[in-house]
Amino acid sequence: MDNGESINTGLSRRVEILKVPVDIVSREDLERVVFELLKKKDGGNIVLLSLWDLLRARRNGEFRNYVQNAALVIPISKSIVSGMRFLTGRTPARYMPFDFIVSLLTILERREFSVYLLGGSPRSLTLTEKNIRGTFPKLRIVGRFPGPIKKQSEEILLQVIRKSAPSLLLIGQGVPGREYWVAKNTFRLSAGLRLWCSDIYDVFAKRRKRPARVIFESGFEWIGFCLRNPLRFFRIFSYIRYIFLLIFYKLFKKNKTKHAAAESKPPESESAEKLS
Repeated sequence: MDNGESINTGLSRRVEILKVPVDIVSREDLERVVFELLKKKDGGNIVLLSLWDLLRARRNGEFRNYVQNAALVIPISKSIVSGMRFLTGRTPARYMPFDFIVSLLTILERREFSVYLLGGSPRSLTLTEKNIRGTFPKLRIVGRFPGPIKKQSEEILLQVIRKSAPSLLLIGQGVPGREYWVAKNTFRLSAGLRLWCSDIYDVFAKRRKRPARVIFESGFEWIGFCLRNPLRFFRIFSYIRYIFLLIFYKLFKKNKTKHAAAESKPPESESAEKLS
């Protein structure tokens, strides 16, 4: 699937941007998309895709496979939305990570589905469980396990998660390898949905503030991340590279596709065009 080409996946539309897949899922269709995924035998991974994740998927084959094989790839960066509009003319819905997870839990609660909480510090996980029980009383919490996960307890943990069979496995900091742990153990986990988000338990426990909505919608949430870790300011060079890649794909990849289509046109069609 070349850049800009799309395929339908139920109520969502998967589009590639710089050879990395992104799903277009409207907020109105999100509930039906989630239920369609839960009907599948193996459920699937949900990826909240930032711009830096997109660039990492381009250079890291293992992470690229994780994103490509995900059941749902949701854009969380304004730069991805702008880049997709620039290349394809399509505009996907952009979600704030915390809001997306709250929407997901709300959807699951309506049918009294279940969630397993994995990762985070013991204190954050305890506060998260308390807040989720208070906010989503009909959502069943079938288990929780804080990080860090030790290698000797990993196999038992996987068995417990499988037996619990949660509709959603919500994963935070503390799993070894972060998203790569999810990718490695996808077929050893339960058949529901699986979602990794680094600081979700600290946000739920109110130990870390999420970006203000006006800042997120303007695309400046990265400033707060850079203030927490000044080394992230160097990502400006990756952003500049991203802009050049968008321009390159717009100018050359599209033309290349057109030329390939013209060259593959059968001779009969050319003769018919001349006669007409």
